[in-house]
Amino acid sequence: MSPNLHVIVGAGPIGTALAGRLADAGHAVRTVTRSGRGPEHPSIERLAIDATDGEALARAADGASVLYNCANPGTYSTWERAWPPLAAAILFAAETSGAVLVTLGNLYGYGPVDVPMTRELPLAPSDHKGVLRARMWQDALAAHQAGRVRATEVRASDYIGPTAPTSSGLLPMYAQATLAGRPTSVFGDPDQPHSWTAIDDIARTLEVAGEDDRAWGSPWLVPSNPPVSVREVLRQLGERVGTGAPRLRQVPRWVLAAGGVAIPLLREVTGVLYQFERPFVVDASDTTTTFGIEPTPWEPLMDATAQAWSERARRARA
Repeated sequence: MSPNLHVIVGAGPIGTALAGRLADAGHAVRTVTRSGRGPEHPSIERLAIDATDGEALARAADGASVLYNCANPGTYSTWERAWPPLAAAILFAAETSGAVLVTLGNLYGYGPVDVPMTRELPLAPSDHKGVLRARMWQDALAAHQAGRVRATEVRASDYIGPTAPTSSGLLPMYAQATLAGRPTSVFGDPDQPHSWTAIDDIARTLEVAGEDDRAWGSPWLVPSNPPVSVREVLRQLGERVGTGAPRLRQVPRWVLAAGGVAIPLLREVTGVLYQFERPFVVDASDTTTTFGIEPTPWEPLMDATAQAWSERARRARA
């Protein structure tokens, strides 16, 4: 087995950032997507594979030291159909190949909380998406505890950073409007403190989790900067590019609930709206203490994000 081969399922913003880090560090990297698309690099091999095919994925992971699940199977409304076979195939491939399984997770499994989230906080999901993500981790953990696989999960809050696409969360969607000088409608309370996780910090934590055996058998949170409200993030972005203070209109919850009767995506957003109706704060001090990972400093992160997102908004206007 080559200790330098890393296989990544998914080539979205996180999978792409991770592949680049690993390749630049001298590792051989295989990215697996249905289309075969992915980052271009001399050390990156791009494979077109349906990752729900466990046998094909196991062959792709043969000889790998780490298998990363950075997949994104589509919109919320497809999760119940798409995630179970995909997660099962990735777990099968890790067991078959002997690769360490590192899964990119999120914070949905914690449900509504009144305290900062830590890796030891019990999972208590209130929405079917959180139940699904919690079950995925519990399946991987059970396989780990049975000695069938070495597994860990890296949990991130909402993405921020220059490469975060508009589709990656509410904040980039809001910024698409506010950085174009337009008002925008927001869900929840835009003045609640909220943790944002830099894409590069997620990739860095995934990389460490795959190579450090202290990470295996436990979930880890990605270190994030102190929480900042939606309104304040948009204000800071606008200040950097000269678009002024954001003009926000808060959408009442009852409007979302009514719209959700006919529009599945609105119904799914309502299920996780608690994340923006109360403080949503990450405490990843365990990750920092154990692995020495610090979040990217906020000011340069905002500088780079403002420039990239403003250019994206300009292209959208054009």
